[in-house]
Amino acid sequence: MDALTLNLRPVLELTDEQFEKLAVANRDLRLERTAKGELIVMPPTGGSTGKRNANLTFQVQAWSNQHPLGVVFDSSTAFRLQNGATRSPDVSWIRQSRWDSLPPEQQERFPPICPDFVVELRSRTDGLKDLQNKMQEYLENGAQLGWLIDPQTKQVEVYRVGRSPEVLQSPMQLSGENMLPGFTLDLKPIFD
Repeated sequence: MDALTLNLRPVLELTDEQFEKLAVANRDLRLERTAKGELIVMPPTGGSTGKRNANLTFQVQAWSNQHPLGVVFDSSTAFRLQNGATRSPDVSWIRQSRWDSLPPEQQERFPPICPDFVVELRSRTDGLKDLQNKMQEYLENGAQLGWLIDPQTKQVEVYRVGRSPEVLQSPMQLSGENMLPGFTLDLKPIFD
C-alpha cells in the first residue's frame, strides 16, 4: 500500500492545532502535512522495515546514552517545521541546548523545531524522489546532517548543509561526523 496524499486547501486549511487533533484522534494512521497543506496518510510499515527502524533507533539511542549531547526521537514524533510542514523522520536527534530552549508545553506536543540530524529509511512502498525532496526540506528548515538509507539498493545518500547529496554504494558504516561525534552506524543489520 502506498502513501495517500490529500490536497485539502481547496476546501479547508488545517491549523497546527487542528492537524495535531486530527493526528491524535487517528492514532492508527501515520500522518504528515506538507508545506502546501497536503495531508499525507502513510501505511504502517512491514516487518522488515520495522525491524530495521528499531535497529537504527537503538544504535543512535545507545550512542546518545554514552554521549548525552542531545535527545533522540523515533518515527512516531512529529515536528512542525518553519515552512509549515509537519514531518516525522524515522530517527532524529536534537542538540540538548536547542531542545531545552523549547517550553515544556511545546516539548509535549508537536515541537516547533527541525531536528539537527535526521534519518529516513526507504521502505519498498516509498518513492525515492519523495524521500529526496523530504531530505532537502529538512535541510532548508535547519537540519545539519541527514541520511537517506535504501536497504533495497544498499545505497545511502548523505545530506549536508550547502552541499550536494553524497551517494554511497554499499557502505558498511556511516560516521556521525561533527554532528554526532564518535557515532558510527553499523549498516550490516540494516542491509541484511
